Amino acid sequence: MAKQKYAFESKIHVYRATQRMTQAELAEAVGVSRQTIVQLERNRYNPSLLLAYSIAQVFGVAVEDLFDFREAD
Repeated sequence: MAKQKYAFESKIHVYRATQRMTQAELAEAVGVSRQTIVQLERNRYNPSLLLAYSIAQVFGVAVEDLFDFREAD
């Protein structure tokens, strides 16, 4: 299996806490399950560009503000 070239770290939980928004509320706002938000916040799920953009729109920030992208180790 090929090793991933890039990795990311989600900051969704930070923005969600700042807005006092639950995982369920964010999930409903972007049309996914709460479990998807949980997995995103734990960095266990790589979101589609459309989902990342939708979440960024909820918080009024750029996608790059929600995720730290870096070269994989």
